[in-house]
Amino acid sequence: MSALRVVVDGEPLPDDDARGLWRRFSDWMEEHPGDLAGFAREEGFASVHPEMHDGAPALVLSRVAAQKPYGPAPKKSAKAPAGRTPVSSRARRPR
Repeated sequence: MSALRVVVDGEPLPDDDARGLWRRFSDWMEEHPGDLAGFAREEGFASVHPEMHDGAPALVLSRVAAQKPYGPAPKKSAKAPAGRTPVSSRARRPR
């Protein structure tokens, strides 16, 4: 089983801290389905966003970034820097 990842303002949490935060997140979501903002607030953050990083689940938390609505988890790859789309998946312009 791969490690459950947690990234806070761009910095990964140590595995033990990440597991604890994931446990609290899972418990919260069972009691408050879809309430990402409530969980973030409860933990002292501005936002939390579930994502997939290289095929593994990740929680991305921020002290400053705004909360987005609950939706499908974005998929990210370590091969492409954050905010960048790999050239192969960009729409190509005809020449």
